[in-house]
Amino acid sequence: MWIIYIIILILMLGILVLVHELGHFLVAKKCGVHIYEFSIGMGPVIFKHMGKDKIQYSIRALPIGGFVQMAGEVMEDDDKVDKSRFMCNKPWWQRVLILVAGVTMNFITAFVLLFLIAIIWGANSTTPKIAKVQEGSAYSLAGGRDGDVILAVDNKKTSTWDRAQVLLTLDNKKEYYEIKVRHEDNTEETLKVKPQESVDAEGNKTKVFGVSIASEKSYGLGASIKYAASKFTSIYESMFTIIGGLFTGKLGVNSLSGPVGMYSVVEQSFALGLAQIIYLTAYISINLGFMNLLPFPAFDGGHVVFIIIEKLRGKPIDKNIEGWCHAIGFLILMLLMIFITIKDIVNIF
Repeated sequence: MWIIYIIILILMLGILVLVHELGHFLVAKKCGVHIYEFSIGMGPVIFKHMGKDKIQYSIRALPIGGFVQMAGEVMEDDDKVDKSRFMCNKPWWQRVLILVAGVTMNFITAFVLLFLIAIIWGANSTTPKIAKVQEGSAYSLAGGRDGDVILAVDNKKTSTWDRAQVLLTLDNKKEYYEIKVRHEDNTEETLKVKPQESVDAEGNKTKVFGVSIASEKSYGLGASIKYAASKFTSIYESMFTIIGGLFTGKLGVNSLSGPVGMYSVVEQSFALGLAQIIYLTAYISINLGFMNLLPFPAFDGGHVVFIIIEKLRGKPIDKNIEGWCHAIGFLILMLLMIFITIKDIVNIF
């Protein structure tokens, strides 16, 4: 079965990267940027076609995403291309649109996938409502009850389960979490919950609160759109919380996972069915879009920052300096990915 999981993971990531690159391609073409090639896949070319638009469309051997090759992404780099068609010579707003188009496609893809889940299988309630409290659990000992709705964790509002779950994974300086809840009798109370700890066979520690989530489904077009919008928003907000946790030390780098770590997530999702695989794809798509928006060199967001600085200064930044910044940023990302991959492999074995 492991071969199937790997194939699913490769296809999942490959399709999302391809969708991202398609966004860049469509907007760049609309803005008149000279495009050399748009490729599905990476590696050796197995099929290519020169279109009437003078763009080479290729299919490559490795089904791991794709790419769009544009002229002058950072600086003028081809004497044979009209200077007006270099991306770097386009108006600043067009360059920004080209850069954010990939992220936009990832977000649209995620929303559509979440909508499909709801329209086919029903829209699960996103309200952080507790169905059942285990007797003797951490939540029970703190005074929690069946039917409680979580309003806030450590003074941070929780409108969805995704938000609540992320906040409950963050470390804090106290031995307990302050969880504000609304009981079924509409009274509100702040509980001090000290989670119990569970250790699996691999030595990984997990916080255990001893509650189960209420599962209520709605059906129909309106409910599906509402679910997709709510789920998209909560996942996106969770990304901010996770990034904030990394910078404040409430989450360690060890909490991050790379492609190897994602293998186990795909395995778990496969066991839960097609809906969970589609949900994981939507989650990764939002993650990919969010990460690319970060104002870090080598990311699309980093390129946007340089364009904004150029606009504020009234003149371009030295392209060699910008190029070096992106190269260093890319190197840092690769080193981080190597570290995360090694960590994931160690955890597996």
